[in-house]
Amino acid sequence: MKRNRAIAVGLTTLVAAAGLTACSAGDEGSDGPVTITIMEYQQTRIDIVESLIPGFEAEMKEQGRDINVELIADQLNDEQFKTKITQQFIAGEAPDVIDMGDSLVPGFAGAGYLAPLDEYLDDWDGWDHWYPQFKDASVRQDGQIYSLLNTSGVLNLFYREDVLTDLGVETSQPQTWDELIDRLVEVRDATGDTPIVLPAGSAWGGGTWNEGFQPLLGGTDQDYYDPETGRWDLESPGWEAVFDLYADLAEEDLLPVQDLLNPNPWQPTKYEKFPAGEIQVAAQGTWGWKFDWGPEGATPIPDLTEKVSTWQFPGLRDGDDPFGWLNLGGVYTIPESSEHKEEAMLLMQYLTTGTPLAEQLVASGAASPRDDITDVAPYADEPELLQAGVDQETSVFVPTGDGSDQIAQAVASATELILTGDADGQEAYEAFVADATELLGPNLVKE
Repeated sequence: MKRNRAIAVGLTTLVAAAGLTACSAGDEGSDGPVTITIMEYQQTRIDIVESLIPGFEAEMKEQGRDINVELIADQLNDEQFKTKITQQFIAGEAPDVIDMGDSLVPGFAGAGYLAPLDEYLDDWDGWDHWYPQFKDASVRQDGQIYSLLNTSGVLNLFYREDVLTDLGVETSQPQTWDELIDRLVEVRDATGDTPIVLPAGSAWGGGTWNEGFQPLLGGTDQDYYDPETGRWDLESPGWEAVFDLYADLAEEDLLPVQDLLNPNPWQPTKYEKFPAGEIQVAAQGTWGWKFDWGPEGATPIPDLTEKVSTWQFPGLRDGDDPFGWLNLGGVYTIPESSEHKEEAMLLMQYLTTGTPLAEQLVASGAASPRDDITDVAPYADEPELLQAGVDQETSVFVPTGDGSDQIAQAVASATELILTGDADGQEAYEAFVADATELLGPNLVKE
């Protein structure tokens, strides 16, 4: 980390240092009692934010501001949340603060549902502590910022160090995919297993793009989307290279093809075979330490940190270096329709500073998007999360815009052709181009 200064978490310090007043960001605010609402839809986030609200309200009272916070807790899956919040946006009834996945921001901002935050952020010295790559990634196609990142992490490869060591397979960072494939072949021959899982196919839904294909693509080719024109370059060379990789892994019986064709492909792969040591390498994000395999995770792995380690993704094409993929996790947003934007922003600042942020990161199994809490408990006591924070500094991210959902659909369909044996890498790429071109339409495809 570049800076390791723990900042005071009292909002007295936060507000004074930020220079925020009732009119500091163009919002008039109110001196009387104000009630603001915040929506959370994942149980872990519901629990931790609920525990932090009293601290915010108390700090506000010390500032002479009577702000009450109502938590709207509605446990939903991602699609249910997207449907519900879209309906609320349309009706002008969205909560004052909405915690959502970063991938939803471009569409909602483009539709005019989200308020720009630039003026608030410019007036807040806390914004200086966000890592530059996250600040850059927060800028949308119109040049404005509509979200404040609250969790982050790195997507890379988790591997069963204990199993590979017992098999006598090298466990140092593989520099290239060819090198890793050689190791995977060793594992396959010794065990009969299909040793690596990358999200692929239609059943994995948007995860095939977000957690599998796009990280591999972004590590070898960062020109597949042009934020200035808002167009996708379907002829950019990385596309075919990644399809070829998927095809090679499938052809060599290194991918668990039948499991990936399962209606819930993560269940037999990430939650059964990886914990059992029968899949030895898995594409995974920082949250895996908590939600997937931690003591209270979906399938706990005893002595997790003694058995599991991480590699960065190997280089795919000549000249590529190993890399991680930045994961922009959850973000706080304010709807354009909110009548209490200033108060909403004060809550967002409180939740993304010092101890409140540290507690959220540990609860969520996430790394910090800012550089000044590495010695703030309880985050300071989580070595895997701290290491993910370090890895973020050299990780890759390619901001995209409109058309991401269509690209995800086309990638899922094309990788499905590889899994079913109906296409090799070249044929899958050609099918992807045809499908994506139709789904995107002429305005979103580079000519």
